[in-house]
Amino acid sequence: MHKEFRADLHCHSTCSDGSFSPLELIALAQEIGLSALSITDHDSIYAYTKETFQKATSASIVLVPGIEISTMLNGSSVHMLAYRFPIDSPEIHALCLRHKERRQNRNTEILDLLKKAGMPISLSDLPQSSSNDPRELARTIGRPHIAEAMIKKGYVTSIEEAFIKYLGDGRPCYSPGKTISTEETLEIVHRTGALAVIAHPHLIQNQNVISALLTLPFDGIECYYAKLSRAHHARWLKIAAKKNWLITGGSDFHGATKPSSSLGSSWIDESLFNKVMQKSVG
Repeated sequence: MHKEFRADLHCHSTCSDGSFSPLELIALAQEIGLSALSITDHDSIYAYTKETFQKATSASIVLVPGIEISTMLNGSSVHMLAYRFPIDSPEIHALCLRHKERRQNRNTEILDLLKKAGMPISLSDLPQSSSNDPRELARTIGRPHIAEAMIKKGYVTSIEEAFIKYLGDGRPCYSPGKTISTEETLEIVHRTGALAVIAHPHLIQNQNVISALLTLPFDGIECYYAKLSRAHHARWLKIAAKKNWLITGGSDFHGATKPSSSLGSSWIDESLFNKVMQKSVG
């Protein structure tokens, strides 16, 4: 019997804040019957090794190069998904390095704030956080890793509590750090010949930010997201149709660090996937 085509274009591995390695993600995707997958680590493309592609091929899964990029628009954090860039793109690698350095500096600022709040954590408590070895670009260290260190120290009991009380945007120990604008990121992504997609617009509360995003030259919008109902998707599907944008979707699976969403819980069908793969880029 021919299986239903499902493509999950948003998930995370241990190369950022997921708990599954890239190879484990592909094995899980095969187990649950996905036809295509994009590993969209935060500001990192180091999941995409020769071994990863070989594993996907042997599992009969189409592996689409992807990344979730942190940007800032009008003072608000906005995430962008980029797809189909060349893995060896110097500009994408340079962007990942800029974000690694940005996160290292921001992590230091956050740890200083935590120390002042009576919750000392050192850089050595974070995985690979202080290394200058280029091979360790393979992992993006951010707030979820700080939250995990807070749990180990007994300061909080869960990642959710850490974000709600201390690390979330606007909370007492949050620091935005030096940011890269949405506009500049769009230019870089398009120069590499990649597609730029608005990530999980469902989570953006500021309607002025939504309005500003819709004026920018994106290629698509993530209409299907996580375990949200079809009713939550309707608004974004209408916007995609109006702007003639690509429609993407994905689970935003992280594994143990975000157990609320399972791999394959949101996806796009073969028709929508083919549009993503066939659209001219650049």
